[in-house]
Amino acid sequence: MIKQLTSTTLALALTLSSTAYIAAAADATGDVTSISLSDNGVTVDGQAASTSSTAAVYTGADIVYYEAGHDSSYGEGTAADAHESSEADKHTVVTITEPGTYRLSGTLSAGQIAVDLGKEAETDPTAKVTLIMDGVDITSTVAPAVIFYNVYDPYSDDQDTKGITDLTNAGAQVVLADGSVNEVNGSYVARIYKEGTTKKLHKYDGAFYSRMSMNISGQTKGTGELHITGENEGLDSELHLTINGGQIYIESQDDGINTNEDGISVTTINGGYLHVNAGLGAEGDGIDSNGYLTINGGSIVTMANDRSPDGGIDADSDIAINGGTVVALGTRNDATGTNSKQTFIELAFASTQKAGSVITLKNAEGNELLNHTAEKAFQSVTFSSSELAKNKEYHVFIDGVEQQYTGNSFGMMGGGGFGGMGPGGRGDVAAPGDGNFTPPDRTNNGTLPTGETPPTGDGSSNGTGGFNPQPSTGDQANAEGSTAFTITNTVHSFSGISASTEASGKKRVTFSVNDGSGVKNVASDGKLVLNKITASADVPSEDIQLTITDVPSESFSSSIRLSEGIDALTLPTEDGTYQLTVAVVSDNAEYTGTSQYSFTIGGLPFTDINPTDSAYAAVKTLYDKGILTGTSSTTFSPSASVTRAAAVTALGRLLGVDQADTSTFQDVKQGSWYSGYVGWASTNAIVLGDGAGHFLPNSSITSKQMDLILTRYAAFTGITYSSASNESEAHALTRKELAVILASLVK
Repeated sequence: MIKQLTSTTLALALTLSSTAYIAAAADATGDVTSISLSDNGVTVDGQAASTSSTAAVYTGADIVYYEAGHDSSYGEGTAADAHESSEADKHTVVTITEPGTYRLSGTLSAGQIAVDLGKEAETDPTAKVTLIMDGVDITSTVAPAVIFYNVYDPYSDDQDTKGITDLTNAGAQVVLADGSVNEVNGSYVARIYKEGTTKKLHKYDGAFYSRMSMNISGQTKGTGELHITGENEGLDSELHLTINGGQIYIESQDDGINTNEDGISVTTINGGYLHVNAGLGAEGDGIDSNGYLTINGGSIVTMANDRSPDGGIDADSDIAINGGTVVALGTRNDATGTNSKQTFIELAFASTQKAGSVITLKNAEGNELLNHTAEKAFQSVTFSSSELAKNKEYHVFIDGVEQQYTGNSFGMMGGGGFGGMGPGGRGDVAAPGDGNFTPPDRTNNGTLPTGETPPTGDGSSNGTGGFNPQPSTGDQANAEGSTAFTITNTVHSFSGISASTEASGKKRVTFSVNDGSGVKNVASDGKLVLNKITASADVPSEDIQLTITDVPSESFSSSIRLSEGIDALTLPTEDGTYQLTVAVVSDNAEYTGTSQYSFTIGGLPFTDINPTDSAYAAVKTLYDKGILTGTSSTTFSPSASVTRAAAVTALGRLLGVDQADTSTFQDVKQGSWYSGYVGWASTNAIVLGDGAGHFLPNSSITSKQMDLILTRYAAFTGITYSSASNESEAHALTRKELAVILASLVK
């Protein structure tokens, strides 16, 4: 049966396959072997198929399946994964053993197409098979219905391509003939061990499967259809997978598409139409790459299981959207990479939206860019289109009701904040000197000399002119949201989305967590405390939803109704930044409202530098080493300037140098918190002062001065240092700029 298109009015028309990505064999007029499938017998170029394994195409091979009746030494499968031999014996396996182009048509109600050119094929560029699917209907109830075992692969399984592959010459080629409708209904093979070991002999999860990289294309018109129904997963490759064209529809109990080499695999979509309805069983992502996901074109609708923490798009490495039209729905979608060439928007709703909801995105002029009817419940939407633009205002509607958000890529629009202590409790120590650094640990066991008074300096700046997206005032967690969704270079994700009070006519509700104290940050392996949720109105507990996700969304999501009890909520344990969202469910007729609280596990305790900031990793590296701490327990002041004394002290402490006081400078007091490091730098001609006997310890250091210091340090030590200063005029170096510079020296 041909499945219907999803009910959506995407702004872009269906992308057909007239692109440079179409496999060369797609419209080949050379030798093509015709294979006609039938339950009454298979023919090859009009003749009955051979039963000899030496033929280019033959029938009669045993199908690989997970056999019932074995103990745990056989494999990892359960009784639900196993099949009786009587069921397997009903299947006809059509095996292709020689390179070439093969046109498939006809029906096998119990069978499999298997391509196996031998174990040496993987490194043989001539070991290439093109399957032209031209009206086939294949069903296998015990294994994949189509499988490539051994063909040429242009890539090795340890080659990190950084998300870019070219599968034009891959040995596994699939072409969807124009005007054809092709049905592939397949099962899977649970892991079977090599005899006497626990090493993998067989494991094939998808209905349409390739052990090698696979390339799928349409013909000139791009009207060929492939419908895949997976008893487990749908379309799988053990290495790379590229979709160039045609129209592909996938329904699967688990993942719709999966490429499964950890950190290496690349799933690429260059064109065509792709519709994935995954997770029809207990779990499942729409598109799941264990490596990279790269979308360059096409029209894509993908959705995940609506009860498990899965997404329409999921990748362990980067997701890049460079073109096409993408609508991805799930309970959570993995974060799209900021290196994407096409504008995208990520919407995280405060509560689950029901199946049948109409999602509409309009620009400021009221024109619709998206009008999509969800086929299943969802809480997260990723949308990308060539019509989306940065620095433009958009409005989001669910069933015609305008929505508002309370958080974006920078953080929350007020509060919840990052309260509490960082790892080891260091964040509450006001450092000596200018307040930027921990004291030297070589004098008096790390304490200041008797009678020493720390000088004032650049640390007095509160950094309000810098990156401060999350005010630390807890009651701002319940600030009124905004209905204007504006995408910028740094803002593309919006969270805590719920019905606008004004648009819905509902009463606004706010929530208090832990008696107003919010969710406190904890150190690695610490105990997260969440024990009380209080609403400002009498909302039934079954109408209050709690959701925790990681930020940015990558691997964690947990959601419950308050009526289930807070203990039912799975709390994260891995280091990272997280967000708790408490909201009235969208179905409540009287109330609406959302409160969000951010917290970290083992992360930075600062409210004014976000994990999405380009300097975050550098700051954390130096924070963890005790080189740079905060200007208060919750602020880092990333835009505050840095004194010369502080910069040289940080450099010296990072390098672990031997301190040496100096009398070279009149304004450097011997025995002060920074003098030993200035002495080291002066002795080694790394700092020279003003040439008149002054170091100027409390003056702000400029970018050019720091660059000169590091250039001299490189010459002194013989290390390689590339100057980062290409400005015509120097500027006062900021704390986060210093962090980036120093972190680059960490080995």
